[in-house]
Amino acid sequence: GKTQLARAAAKALGWAFVSCTIDARSDAADLLYQLDAVTRLGEAQITAALKKDDEREVRELLAEKRFIQPGPVWWAFSWESALEQAELVGVKPPPQLDQGKPEAGCVLLIDEIDKADADLPNGLLEAFGSGRFQPPGVDNPVTRSDRPLLMVITTNEERALPDAFLRRCLVLHLNFPEGEALEAFFIDRGKAHFSEVTRVVLENAARQVRADREHWQQLNLAAPGLAEYLDLIRAVTRQESDEKDQLKLLERINHFMLRKHPEA
Repeated sequence: GKTQLARAAAKALGWAFVSCTIDARSDAADLLYQLDAVTRLGEAQITAALKKDDEREVRELLAEKRFIQPGPVWWAFSWESALEQAELVGVKPPPQLDQGKPEAGCVLLIDEIDKADADLPNGLLEAFGSGRFQPPGVDNPVTRSDRPLLMVITTNEERALPDAFLRRCLVLHLNFPEGEALEAFFIDRGKAHFSEVTRVVLENAARQVRADREHWQQLNLAAPGLAEYLDLIRAVTRQESDEKDQLKLLERINHFMLRKHPEA
């Protein structure tokens, strides 16, 4: 899928991978940095309870920069300054499961940006355009390093993105094939992920997913795709090891495995 494409690119390039998934509550500033206001309030309450009199010490303890956590864009722009800030506030850097090297470059995935309203992409334009932004309370602005950076921004087009934002993007449309070509697409991906599964099982599952997909598309409802196909194969092979038993299980779950809507 679109999301896996970004991680695969990072792995192939040997770069660091940083990701975030957008929802309706996401704000542009969240992608740059997060202010841990809860911890700051707790520190203030403890300081008050201890009745500390040194005003300078109190100001340093409650300084805003001690509670600013680097966001995904910060890590992608400048790993070193993000790491320095993370150590100050006691948070860990994004895990590199594929052993990507930040010094080589970074792939930043902003997933499902259309889940937020237009304020989010518009709010990122200045940082993306200038290659810098200023977190509150931090002495120096975050400036994009000269290391390679690939941003992958995915959308399901639930909301139209602002024209000013799209003008700065290279757009890749990922469309599924149709009919028998769709079944062949599923089977090829199935073989890559489940080399021990027989072709008969892969074909049977592909036909099921294709039928359900075409049904839901006619009703303009969310239709199953590659992720659901792979999940179906995974579920069947974990329950049964024999081909005949796997086919029987596919038949038994055919009527409810992928039918998520009451309109069925």
